[in-house]
Formats: sequence, structure tokens, C-alpha cells
Amino acid sequence: MSEMKKSTVAVIDYGMGNLHSVAKALEHVADENTSVVVTSDPAVIEAADRVLLPGVGAIRDCIGEMHNAGLVPSIRKAMAEKPFLAICVGIQSLMSHSEENGGVDCLNHFQGNALFFGETHTDHDGSKLKVPHMGWNQVTQTINHPLWAGIPDNARFYFVHSFYVVPENKSEVAGTCDYGLEFCVALARNNVFAVQFHPEKSHKDGLQLYKNFLHWDGKP
Repeated sequence: MSEMKKSTVAVIDYGMGNLHSVAKALEHVADENTSVVVTSDPAVIEAADRVLLPGVGAIRDCIGEMHNAGLVPSIRKAMAEKPFLAICVGIQSLMSHSEENGGVDCLNHFQGNALFFGETHTDHDGSKLKVPHMGWNQVTQTINHPLWAGIPDNARFYFVHSFYVVPENKSEVAGTCDYGLEFCVALARNNVFAVQFHPEKSHKDGLQLYKNFLHWDGKP
């Protein structure tokens, strides 16, 4: 028997994020006992077994829409109680602060900041790098974690971002990437896992991460 009888994963809809592709990727790896629901209803989010927070675009808009939709209490409750995954701008929204748009206060689940690569970002040899960081890059796993199960270390994932997170607690870093500097692309604390890349655009390894999430009990 599956340990996930009639399990529900809620993909939070606050008006920002590629919800269709995220939901389709989850459905692709879900078994018959798992329901994927895209929702902006706090009651549905709070009743779900697992919660996924997507995000694209500007962080000020993301945080603003979360507050406008009345979803912040439900997001905080989910992060306190159940397996929770944040992706792309979702990871930035969990930080204390972002320097985007002159400075934006975020949800402060992970203490630290989201910083801009800069208009003149360069590689280690001094050559200019494009910002946003866009395309495939290797992810080094810095801790053993259930969401990395079945995914090779240094597997390639798909990125689109101009800001990167710098957590205060380095022990919460679950994965790193190199793009002119080594930076954090995955954070983990208890039942919360967050990544900068797009699993739904990252082929088999991204799908494996989603599959791992659907079977994760929230323990490190």
C-alpha cells in the first residue's frame, strides 16, 4: 500500500509563477493516490499534505501579491507544519530581504538576503557574464537530503535569475552553483526545501526532485 493515500499537494496561486508547467510536472510523477491542486484558497493550502510555492518575475510583486491575496499566514503555517518546497523566486521570497527595486522585505523564514549579480558580473577569468544567469548549470549537493535522492551530484538544472540568495546560516545550504562566483541554489531546514532553479524545466533530474518531494515526509 502507498504511504500517500489520497494525498494532496497544493501549488500556491498568488498570480505569479508558471503554474501550469509546475502542476503538469507534478502530475507526471504523481501516483494515482496523489492529487495536484493549483489554489489561492487558504483553507485548501492548510488542508493539503504538501505545499509548493512557485515564483517568477520581480520579488516586490511576488511578496505584494502574497499579502494582497491574504496567503502569507497560510504560507507560514504550511512552512511550520508540512513538507514545503519553494522554487525559483520562491526561494528568494523566503529570505529576510532582497536588494531588488531598492530593497524589499521578504518572509524571513531563512535569515539572509537576495543579492543582484550586477550589470558588470564577470567570470573567474575576468570575462563578462550575461545577467540574468540563464540556462543549464551544474548543482553541487552540499548535504545529503531526501530531495536529492536518485539525482547525481553536479547534475545540471535550468536557471533564469538575476538575484541569488546569501543565507546567514551556511549549514542550511543544500546546494551550490558556480557562475562567476559560488552561490547558494538550494536551502533546507527541517520540513522546508527551496531551490533557485526550475525543476519543471530540468528534464529527468528536475522530475526526480518533484517525485522525491511527493514522497517526502518532511524530515531532513
